[in-house]
Amino acid sequence: MAYSINQECTSCGDCESHCPVDAISEGPVIYVIDSGLCNDCQGYSRTPLCKKYCPVPDCIQRIEE
Repeated sequence: MAYSINQECTSCGDCESHCPVDAISEGPVIYVIDSGLCNDCQGYSRTPLCKKYCPVPDCIQRIEE
C-alpha cells in the first residue's frame, strides 16, 4: 500500500527525513511520495513513519491501488 501527500502539506520536510526507503522527495509545490518505492515502512516500523512525524493531521493518506 502506498501513500499520498495532499495539498495541506506545509513543506516542512519531516516526512522526507523519516522515510527509511527514500520514497519522499520535494515536489514543485509540496512533498510527494513515490508509490513505486513506498513499502508502508514494512521491516522498519509498525506504522508509516511519514504519518507519524507529519505535523499536519490527515495530510498523508493511504491510496488504494
